[in-house]
Amino acid sequence: MPAKTKSSVIRLLIVDDHEVVRIGLGAVLDLTPGMKVVGQARSKADAITQCRRTKADVVLLDIRLPDGSGIDAAREILSVHPNIRILFLTSFADEHTVLEAILSGAQGYVLKDIGSAALIRAIKTVAAGHPLIDPRLATHTLSWMKHLPDGQPLAKRSLLSPQEQRILPHVAGGLTNKEIAQRLNLSEKTVKNYLANIYSKLQIGRRSQVAAMYAGSFKGSAPPLASKSS
Repeated sequence: MPAKTKSSVIRLLIVDDHEVVRIGLGAVLDLTPGMKVVGQARSKADAITQCRRTKADVVLLDIRLPDGSGIDAAREILSVHPNIRILFLTSFADEHTVLEAILSGAQGYVLKDIGSAALIRAIKTVAAGHPLIDPRLATHTLSWMKHLPDGQPLAKRSLLSPQEQRILPHVAGGLTNKEIAQRLNLSEKTVKNYLANIYSKLQIGRRSQVAAMYAGSFKGSAPPLASKSS
């Protein structure tokens, strides 16, 4: 999706299970020049339906929804609408949740206590196609990546075969085994076997750890940080 110009209106969909949060965000953002709230949703199913109906540019998405995870919602939304930008707006600050959210394909992740001016900047940044993480989370998440058990991510990558290394960025991008198979013209079973080999060689057991190791190999390309709340 092309970056938004200054004269473009950013179409927003707010997804949160608390009505007061949705109404409050809607009131603030609808009065912001260059932004328009085109829909509100309280559940994963409703969010997916409204993405199709509203043609939103940016979805403000909470992690916890009554019928499932916001992370799963992000994956499903982006599988159908790859040009939509997802900005997680949540109270969850643990490293694992942040990393899983990023791996879902989301463009940004900020905490709910962010100031209104900083939230507006975050929305504009994400709408323009730039990744963004709340600075309070980014510091801890990048530190966690760097200090994984048995660190040295670059050295560990050298243990992998060329084909196994080809799989790494797709795992880090949050793709399923089926999606990776389609991208690399392999069978789903072959991808599963490669992933098992990766787990064994790197002595890890979760996809998020694979992604953290991969990200740790490119410390110089960490996503930009959000501006601090004001």
